[in-house]
Amino acid sequence: MMKAAFDPVALATPFFILTIILEIVLARFRVVKANYETRDTATSLVMGLGSSVAGVLTVGVVFAATVWAYQHRVFTIPMNAAWAWVGIFLLEDLTYYWFHRLSHERRFWWAAHVNHHTSQHYNLSTALRQTWTGGVAGTWLLWLPLAFLGFPPAMIAIQKGISLVYQYWIHTETIRRLPKGFEAVFNTPSHHRVHHARNPIYLDRNYAGILIVWDRLFGTFQPELDAEPCRYGVVHNLGAFNPLRVAFHEWVGIAQDIARSPRHVLGWLFGPPGWSPDGSRDTSRTLKERAGVPVSGFVPARSLVAQADEG
Repeated sequence: MMKAAFDPVALATPFFILTIILEIVLARFRVVKANYETRDTATSLVMGLGSSVAGVLTVGVVFAATVWAYQHRVFTIPMNAAWAWVGIFLLEDLTYYWFHRLSHERRFWWAAHVNHHTSQHYNLSTALRQTWTGGVAGTWLLWLPLAFLGFPPAMIAIQKGISLVYQYWIHTETIRRLPKGFEAVFNTPSHHRVHHARNPIYLDRNYAGILIVWDRLFGTFQPELDAEPCRYGVVHNLGAFNPLRVAFHEWVGIAQDIARSPRHVLGWLFGPPGWSPDGSRDTSRTLKERAGVPVSGFVPARSLVAQADEG
């Protein structure tokens, strides 16, 4: 049986550091394609460190809630059963998909997640640009049903760690495409580049953690198109490297909007990012409509080329 002390992220941290250094060196000698900017990389590293500190401040509450849920479990699922690990792998990955989708489609949770998307570069250091306010935003509550179902808290924590470690290596432009069979099932650098892109066609797509099949199943999959290179960042780029601004700018924006128009508090909090009472701001939907791309469903390469020819 695995011990609760096993932490995949802690074990993988030296690998994270070494591979970032390696990618920087190889890019410098033009062996691989990777764009690094000193201030941007430093911001990502500071955000990663700050996220670890923030996690320590909330881990007690999260752990206590998970243990309480497990004490009221429906079943008792053994950690030493192979089927149980298959089950937690699939259910945790599905939970991550919906957490990630919620974090993009509702402003309150986007405020905690947006910092991960603020870099205009896409490299391995971007993976470390993590939230400082996710614990406060309460998205961890989505994992409690797994404990209610009967998965031990340690098992849930281990699988969440495995998912985070997996998602590290897909933050790169060095790897272009993998074999079609792998791309069909798993999240890959190509799929995740789409997720980080701010092109209208790519907005709110590819929420996967490990398995891209959830996006295919729920209609949020979009392949990377050679005819549409990814442009990274958020719709209106922050253009700042101050970690405090990166971490809190959207929360400040929410507070300012509520103070300006308190009667629309629910819209400011739980509308999609960019929502406004008069529709004057850009949302993912309006940007897609303006660009002439479908709001749902993926666009194949031939359709995009046809649109360009018609234009």
